[in-house]
Amino acid sequence: MERENSTVVTEFILLGLTQSRHAQLLVFVLVLVFYLIILPGNFLIILTIRSDPGLTAPLYFFLGNLAFLDASYSFIVAPRMLADFLSEKKIISYGGCITQLFFLHFLGAGEIFLLVVMAFDRYIAICHPLHYSTVMNPRVCYALLLALWLGGFTHSIVQAALILRLPFCGPNQLDNFFCDVPQVIKLACTDTFVVELLMVSNSGLLTLLCFLGLLASYAVILCRVKGHSSEGKNKALSTCTTHIIIVFLMFGPAIFIYTRPFRAFPADKVVSLFHTVIFPLMNPVIYTLRNQEVKASMKKLLSRRMVC
Repeated sequence: MERENSTVVTEFILLGLTQSRHAQLLVFVLVLVFYLIILPGNFLIILTIRSDPGLTAPLYFFLGNLAFLDASYSFIVAPRMLADFLSEKKIISYGGCITQLFFLHFLGAGEIFLLVVMAFDRYIAICHPLHYSTVMNPRVCYALLLALWLGGFTHSIVQAALILRLPFCGPNQLDNFFCDVPQVIKLACTDTFVVELLMVSNSGLLTLLCFLGLLASYAVILCRVKGHSSEGKNKALSTCTTHIIIVFLMFGPAIFIYTRPFRAFPADKVVSLFHTVIFPLMNPVIYTLRNQEVKASMKKLLSRRMVC
C-alpha cells in the first residue's frame, strides 16, 4: 500500500453503543447520574487522603493515586460518549482517535501496574511486617509510582506506534462508542495478522500475566494470614478481599477484550462500557467503603466543611 493512501481517512464515524434512540436515552441518563454521583466521590477520596496527616501510610498513598488514575481514565471516554448520545452524527478525527486510544492504554496500563504495586505493598505488610517500614519507605513508594507511569507510557506508545504504521483508505465506520485497538485495526487497508498478534501480546498477554500473578500473590497472602491474631486476621482479610474484587473488576473485561483475536462478539460494547466508564469510577469507592480509617477521615472532613 502506498504511503499516500494511508492518509485518505482523516476522520472516523462512531456507530455508538446502540442504534435505538430509546436505549440511547436510557443509557445516557443512567451514565450521567452515575458519573455525577461517583466522580465527585473519587475527588473526595483524593482530598481526604491529602488533607489527613493520619493517612500517610503507603496503602493510602497508592489508594489516592488509584482514585486519581480512575478519575482521569473516566474523562477519556465518558464525556464524549454522553455528548455523542445527543448528536446525530458521531465523528472523531484521525488524530483525536489516536489520542483517545493512547491515553486509554496509558492510564489503563498504569492502573494495572498500580494494582500490582498495591499487591506488593500488602504482601510486605502482611508477610514481612518487621521490614515493612524499611522496604516501603517514601523514596521506594515514589520510585514505584514513577515506574508504573513509565510502564503505562511505554505500553501505550507501542500501541499507538503500531496503529500509526497502518494505512487507512476507507471505510471509516468504527463499530463502537470510542476508539480502541480492535475496532481501529479492522479498518486498515492491509493484512493485519502480524499487527494483531503484536497487539494481543502487548495488551492481552500483559494483562493475563499480571492477573495470574496477582491471584497467586493474594493466595500466598491469604495463606499467611491464617496464622495471625483474630483482629489482625480480620483486617488483613478485609483489605485483601477488597483488592481481589478490584482485580476481577479491572482485569475481567480487559482479558475478554484483549486476549483473543480481534473478532466482534455481541457482548463487546457492553463489556467496554463497564470497562471504560463504570468500573473505573467504582474502584476507589469500593476500597473506601471497606476501609474504616478513610471513612472516618472522610466524615471528619465533610463535617468540618459543613460547619464552615
